[in-house]
Amino acid sequence: MIREVKAKDLNAKRFIEEQVQAIRTAVGGDLAINALSGGVDSSTVTMLGHRALGKQIKTVFIENGLMRQGEPQQVVGLFRKLGVTVEVVDARKEFFAALKGLTDPEEKREAITQTFYKRVFGRLVKDSGAKCLLQGTILTDVDETVAGIKRQHNVFEQLGIDPQKAFGYRIIEPLIALRKDGVRKIGKALGLPAELFNRIPFPGPALAARVIGEATPERIETVRKATAVVERVLGDTGAFQYMAILHADRVTGIRERRREFGQQIEVRCWDSVDARTAVPTRLPFNRLEKLALEIIKEVPGVVSVTYQLAPKPPCTMEAV
Repeated sequence: MIREVKAKDLNAKRFIEEQVQAIRTAVGGDLAINALSGGVDSSTVTMLGHRALGKQIKTVFIENGLMRQGEPQQVVGLFRKLGVTVEVVDARKEFFAALKGLTDPEEKREAITQTFYKRVFGRLVKDSGAKCLLQGTILTDVDETVAGIKRQHNVFEQLGIDPQKAFGYRIIEPLIALRKDGVRKIGKALGLPAELFNRIPFPGPALAARVIGEATPERIETVRKATAVVERVLGDTGAFQYMAILHADRVTGIRERRREFGQQIEVRCWDSVDARTAVPTRLPFNRLEKLALEIIKEVPGVVSVTYQLAPKPPCTMEAV
């Protein structure tokens, strides 16, 4: 059982010192590798890993075709300023091939997990000679997976899966006792800029977690464009998280006085502290109206925009 370290009890300096030593002990003289997505957890573990290991760690950004607009370039640029070199690995064909034909949420998550850890990272580990992967699993990921709410892509040992046997390398998880508010505290203490440690959460399966039904390149592009609008319009709300969800069925709409079977985007915006519970943000109606009109204007094929009102639980933050 993992003993939680709550943000209010967290001594950031001592935690960093302890984890730096633990990482050095676990890695020894070997090479480690880590994947940076630009999210709070992966950014924090990247800085922690580089503080602990220096040239003994290699950081990569996996371009899986499921990220937000301009994300690879933005993330690589931000970390270059922090003195961290990031290699971009193009794996878009592999991820979309793995997702082809899948509509079940758990099957989609499992396809992403296997593609990420076994195929893409398995190859990177073999080519680099790394013996372990440093990753930013947090306690909420473990809780939701063990409880059967949803299979988080980065949880293994708690399900009885030995990464060494399954994938050929060890996984080190220095943030696993923390929740999101604690990770932000550590990220700030490590010198991350506010635009990184205060960034809204983004799921491991990326935009595939925001497409109900098959996550084709075309459908991912639709939700990517809608996400850009949502993040622009709601960026100053102070909400914990906000997102666009693409529904599976087409809906009847009207454009230029003719019927159009178009797409439906569901907007979710959450107030929360640590993502265990959440309530929809009470946005002013004129903000919602502006958001809907901009999505319809900027995202081809969208004829309907809705706002999600159920709390977590029973809802979850992401759609799938």
